[in-house]
Amino acid sequence: MPQSSTAPVDAARPAGALMPAPAGKPRKVPRVLVLGGGTVGLYSARRLRRRLGKREAAIVVVDPRPYMTYAPFLPEAAAGSIDPRNVVAPHRRALKGVDVLQGHVTQIEHAARRVEITPVEGEPYWVTYDHLVVGLGSVARTLPIPGLAEQGIGFKNVEEAIALRNHVLGRIDVAASTWDPELRRRMLTFVFVGGGFAGIEALGEVEDMARYAVRKYKQIEQEELRFVLVEGSPRILPEVSEELGGYTLEQLRKRDIEIFLSTFLSSCVDGHVVLSNKVEFDAETIVWTAGVKANPVLQQSDLPLDKLGRVICNAYLQVTAEDGTVVADAWAAGDCAAVPDLYNPGKFCPPNAQHALREGNHIGDNLALVLRSAQPTEYKHRNVGAVASLGMYKGVAQMFGRIKVRGFLAWVLHRTYHVFAMPTFNRKLRIAVGWTGSLLLRREVVALGSLHDPRAEFRAASVPAAPKDAPAAPVAEAPALPPQKAEKDSPAERDARPA
Repeated sequence: MPQSSTAPVDAARPAGALMPAPAGKPRKVPRVLVLGGGTVGLYSARRLRRRLGKREAAIVVVDPRPYMTYAPFLPEAAAGSIDPRNVVAPHRRALKGVDVLQGHVTQIEHAARRVEITPVEGEPYWVTYDHLVVGLGSVARTLPIPGLAEQGIGFKNVEEAIALRNHVLGRIDVAASTWDPELRRRMLTFVFVGGGFAGIEALGEVEDMARYAVRKYKQIEQEELRFVLVEGSPRILPEVSEELGGYTLEQLRKRDIEIFLSTFLSSCVDGHVVLSNKVEFDAETIVWTAGVKANPVLQQSDLPLDKLGRVICNAYLQVTAEDGTVVADAWAAGDCAAVPDLYNPGKFCPPNAQHALREGNHIGDNLALVLRSAQPTEYKHRNVGAVASLGMYKGVAQMFGRIKVRGFLAWVLHRTYHVFAMPTFNRKLRIAVGWTGSLLLRREVVALGSLHDPRAEFRAASVPAAPKDAPAAPVAEAPALPPQKAEKDSPAERDARPA
């Protein structure tokens, strides 16, 4: 249901309706429909609401989730450094004075000024509008690799970050009570595909968390943990200089992380990983972070798209045709839009949070100007730099294209920059308090794997018990317990332990 008591839906119609909803009384104020409640959608709606009163514009945000996810904090959420609830901004708290509809955008008919929305439950319906803001973002760019859809774990939202954390810690838990060496090796092998910011940060944070967790397991040696990075290009972190990229490679290799550059994932059927360089091994964890693509729902629209499926825009963030003609009353920004980079002629703004946040604010400003019969302004933003976390107290940063920072200071810069960029004071404070608590207390490394199927135990309890006269299943002789790690002060015992 919408946030306010006045529903912004003109007419609920079946999915097959071809004609627009019948026009009723003319709207007293223009309606701005914002597709997507991510960074672009949230910031554009907030800025527009601040610029215009409720009597000047009605604003509606549509998104399948009731919150915005701040993606740069997903690696720390996966490592348990931040409470996952604190890396999201609830729409109904952050978007005061804005109507919120929860559902998937399934069709856009801009010529008719209407959008089809499919809710989680119930029939699809149409919403009409006067002005459209497209901030639908991106989805994971997958490839037709055998086994990837069945075995891979994405890393685009907070649910996947939580699932990855629970999965990694759960594999460590199970491996500690597993006697089969091949099965243990499979459980303790973790593969990350993609060497961009998302992949490197996820790998660095999760590897750091796993090694910290294993310190509490007497049955698992640090050497049994195997982390593998697969990257198709000859370098990692293309967003920073080759010097910082090389430094990051060196630091990851010092942590015994295997790195395969200019290598592709060929297959991972049933967890059997085959790389393009003929290397093969088994793994139960395959994390896919190899790029993104514009939301495919844009293909179900009459908006002009480029070859990559992005909405074509000009420097004012207005949607344009291929010849540059402005499409009236349509705006776009973020990962799903091809926004010209005025500081790098011939190129487009990169799909990162730094640009998405500013583009969202700029759309809000420009749309407010247009609704007041003023001229919009061009979007310009010079890249202030890039920061990446490589685990607790480790990081790299490149500020203003010249200043290169490594280690602890880069890690501090990473946290400082992103906590200030996090929307709402409530979330900033909660994150800062959580970090302070982590400095004073030990890191929590408990797996809550049952979260992903909370009814499993209840279903098992609901199965009728076997009759008493049923033949008992044969009991196999229990094997020896897994070897425990020798105490650090007993080298003789450690040397005498069987392999």
